[in-house]
Amino acid sequence: MISVILKSPYELSKDIAQLAKEKRLSLNLSQQTLSERSGVSYGTLKKFEQTGQISLVSLLKIALALDALDGFDALFTTSNN
Repeated sequence: MISVILKSPYELSKDIAQLAKEKRLSLNLSQQTLSERSGVSYGTLKKFEQTGQISLVSLLKIALALDALDGFDALFTTSNN
């Protein structure tokens, strides 16, 4: 199987941050409220939304708080196709 990478890791992290921000806004949550619900500091959340930079644990906490954790556990699974 040939894999084509269309985006750099930096571009992909920015896209993920934008999607998380859009999800937060669709749920009518402020950054402060999401910070409190997720246990991720306000500064970390703000930096994530601006730069895409975040630790994996913090990303998972945010995804859980946004009810968007599905799929992470299958990220590196192999398919039997």
